[in-house]
Parts: sequence; structure tokens; C-alpha cells
Amino acid sequence: MSNYKPRLKTKYKDEIVSQLMEQFKYKTVMQVPKLLKICLNQGVGAATSDKKLVDNALDEMTKIAGQKAVVTKAKNSVSNFKLREGMPIGTRVTLRQDRMYEFLDRLISVALPRVRDFRGINDKSFDGRGNYSMGITEQIIFPEIDLDKVNKITGMDVTFVTSAKTDAEALALLKALGLPFKNQRS
Repeated sequence: MSNYKPRLKTKYKDEIVSQLMEQFKYKTVMQVPKLLKICLNQGVGAATSDKKLVDNALDEMTKIAGQKAVVTKAKNSVSNFKLREGMPIGTRVTLRQDRMYEFLDRLISVALPRVRDFRGINDKSFDGRGNYSMGITEQIIFPEIDLDKVNKITGMDVTFVTSAKTDAEALALLKALGLPFKNQRS
């Protein structure tokens, strides 16, 4: 397994670097933006009343990411939501290196095509510093999730953190990696 390289990592090194150097006129390979990490985050709002929901979300997030997820806890108490400081309210996991490329490959080729009425992802969710966030409404689009064991359909946030300086560079990088952005005709 030591000589295994993820498909998208190889594609990045072989094709995308030269493509982006040509497109943005970089002087050195080190200026070419790269994907640094992918952060998955799932908030479980009903966790205040049912503690098992966080455990289920933790298990599902670990299966989806291929890496152990951690529980996020509330930072402040909010009496209207019956929320106390330190209560578990969600799960998160950060993927880097090979696991990041493997997850991205599965997201593009398997999970996103399973979304109902899928027409591409919105290209407006950049933060101005070259990072992109998107929401997934149902965790059941991932093949790792067993439909019979799902108690509650929940969504999650996926954030792609890149080394790009501008949104245009990050968009070009993510498009080259294969993320299916909507075609803008307006």
C-alpha cells in the first residue's frame, strides 16, 4: 500500500499544475494554488433532547470520511434552545493528504451524482480568500451509509481550504479537480 497514490493527487501533479501555471502566468510552481484540507462539519440541532443523535452522527461521519470524527461541544449556554455550555451538539472531521483526495474523488464521482435533481454546485460560496464551502442536504448520498440504519436524515457542510490568494484561482483549481459547478449563462 505504500506505493499507492490517489487518482486526483496524481492528476493534480501531472496536469493541473501546468494548466494553472499557464492560465495565471505564475513564475514558479510554488505559486500554484493547492488543496490544503477538506473540513466536514455536521450540526445536530436535536441533540439537546436526544443524546443518541450525536453518537449516530459521529458514526456516520467517521464512515463517510474514512477517519475518526470528533464531537463538537457548545461554547455558550442558550436558554431558549435548552442548550448548556459543554453539551455535544455536532461532529466534525478534517481531512488532509491522501484521505482528502480520496474523499474528494468519492464526492465527485459517487456522492454528488446521487443527489436528486442535481444540476451542479453553486460557484458563489467563496469566502474571498480562496476557500469554498458547500452544503449537503442528505448524508444518505454517500454509499458508506446503510439506509436501513439511518434514524434521521441530516445534512453537513463541506469546506475546501486552498492556498489560492483569490476566488478566481480557487475556482479554477476546484474546476480542474473535477467539482461540477453550475454553468453560468446569465
